[in-house]
Amino acid sequence: MRLSPGTALFTVFLGALTAVGPLSTDMYLPSLPAIALAFAADTGATQLTLSAHLVGFAGSQLFYGPMSDRYGRRPVMLAGFTLYIAGCFASLFVASIEELIAARFFQAIGGGASVVLARAVVRDLYEGPAAGQMLARMAAIMGIVPALAPMLGGVIEAAYGWKMNFVAMGAFGAVLALIVLTSLDETLPPARRQSAAPRAILIHYRRLIVDRRYLRYLLIASTCFAGLFAFISGSSFVLQGLYGLSPIAYGLCFGLMAAGYIAGSLTGGRLVRRLGIDGTLKVGGMFACLGGFSMLAGLIGSPSPVAIVAPIMLYGFAVGLTMPQAMAGALTPFPEIAGTASALLGFLQAGAAAAVGVYVGHGVGTSAMPMVGTIALTGFLTFAVTVFRQRKSDN
Repeated sequence: MRLSPGTALFTVFLGALTAVGPLSTDMYLPSLPAIALAFAADTGATQLTLSAHLVGFAGSQLFYGPMSDRYGRRPVMLAGFTLYIAGCFASLFVASIEELIAARFFQAIGGGASVVLARAVVRDLYEGPAAGQMLARMAAIMGIVPALAPMLGGVIEAAYGWKMNFVAMGAFGAVLALIVLTSLDETLPPARRQSAAPRAILIHYRRLIVDRRYLRYLLIASTCFAGLFAFISGSSFVLQGLYGLSPIAYGLCFGLMAAGYIAGSLTGGRLVRRLGIDGTLKVGGMFACLGGFSMLAGLIGSPSPVAIVAPIMLYGFAVGLTMPQAMAGALTPFPEIAGTASALLGFLQAGAAAAVGVYVGHGVGTSAMPMVGTIALTGFLTFAVTVFRQRKSDN
């Protein structure tokens, strides 16, 4: 059966493509303490399995975007899934934390294709607020993965050990690759394909980098996601290591953040019809700032798991509001290089998150403040950029 644009099944499939990224990071989060114990590694080294994955995930997008603008979405997506599956199963045979970091990096190089190309497919078919609505629906579907993955990962680890989580990731990738091979039609017509010559690619990237509209949306997406990744990279050490939660209890707490994200995505899909992209982003920025500073106040006043989990639900709500709309705003002016525009956004967004992850990972072993302070800062920056953008529009 072919996947038809506009159908619920098509939307679910695109949401599943974007879920490859969060699945690859969130599913094994409850296993991080066990992985550290298995390899006698410290918190910083273990956290590098996350940051290295994000670096590979980000860097690979710079390649996949232009290649898909030249050769189409389907063949590039299939090549990426092949690498992703190989990286997942390589993780089963590692003998040290360094080897696991390398396997995760290889896995990420393959996984970057599905996310960047899912957004490019949306831009092939939609633009403006319609693209924002579609991306918001995909984000709501994708949000189910962070809600369930840590809980499922905790159960799998308790029953079969941490390596079995990588088997599950590889199986998920194999199913999606089969759907692409058998049911997905190409969305980029030959008439719109671009040159893949290095000079042409650099010209396209330069065009994006000097465009102020693109840079504003890029900054919003990057700062908001960096705060979310501060929680992703540090929360297992804070909630399990400092506050003593079990892997399953931690997974439930993580699911509450994902529930906020899903609610924000669904709300954003409705708000964008009334407020437009910039208006919706301003609302999301306010919630990001509120969530970050609420967490900071809670940590200073009465540190507890509740002081972390309740505010991160607000921050997750803000991410759900802002991320799809920022992506739609960034991609809409560039239909002929949608893959390249999506790739650069994904690269810089993930690069910012990786830097935040390294900082948080080296500080949360003894205190929650590096994670919480980072979330408060990124929430404030997100709000500041959205307000600045709105005021510029009003003048």
